[in-house]
Amino acid sequence: QVQLVESGGGLVQPGGSLRLSCAASGSIFRINTMAWHRQAPGKQRELVAKISSDSATNYADSVKGRFTISRDNAKNTVYLQMNSLKPEDTAVYYCNTNIRPSYHPFDYEYWGQGTQVTVSS
Repeated sequence: QVQLVESGGGLVQPGGSLRLSCAASGSIFRINTMAWHRQAPGKQRELVAKISSDSATNYADSVKGRFTISRDNAKNTVYLQMNSLKPEDTAVYYCNTNIRPSYHPFDYEYWGQGTQVTVSS
């Protein structure tokens, strides 16, 4: 069984910073792509950033230059450093990973439970 546990959300003023973490645990053979998505009220879930197993990154245009995704393979953890936060960044942020569990022939997608980020004065 593989689990993702997120942390680091909260309330921050515009211009502030937050760092989200997502740790994968369980019987893991390999972690492939790791990503962060977000969903604001009344909107569809959107990809924020992703990082491949060799640390190649991609970002949504709306967060380029402000957000940085990184991973620590030794800790099975992905991070999202969010700087210069704006009210429009307010959303529930979800961690998403593609994992090959131990003793399984296929890769599977896993999602975290979500963490609320609110940017408001």
